[in-house]
Amino acid sequence: MSGTTSTGHIESVTRIIAAPAAGIFDLLADPAEHAAFEGSGTVQAARADAPGRLSLGARFGMDMKVGVPYRMTNTVVEFEADRRIGWKHVGGHVWRYLLAPSADGASTTVTEQFDWSTARSRLFIRLARYPARNRKAMEATLERLERLVVGRPA
Repeated sequence: MSGTTSTGHIESVTRIIAAPAAGIFDLLADPAEHAAFEGSGTVQAARADAPGRLSLGARFGMDMKVGVPYRMTNTVVEFEADRRIGWKHVGGHVWRYLLAPSADGASTTVTEQFDWSTARSRLFIRLARYPARNRKAMEATLERLERLVVGRPA
């Protein structure tokens, strides 16, 4: 089950994944895993100096590609183990994941958000049609994330 919403300057995609929150969070908090689940195809790899596990305030670099290769440095601005993680880069917008485990812990409602309320140039984001493009990529991200964690040992 999945769904998408747009509220103000926050685009959200939600999916229920049949896996415990801790296993999902472990992937989200490991920069080396980001290219494996990111759905737009822009994230190529974590930079060699990226930490093994993210934490509040951690900085991590990623090799990216949209037509041409480039590098992006992110800073973790939200962090609650097994529940919430978010980071931003020079553009000012936040990529966030919210995890809500089911009562029995066997599944997790995962919401990915593109929060451009704090972006340096909301006009550019709107003109480039990033909200709609990112919603599509977030749907693919959550599908890929599900494939990676379902059936994995806890």
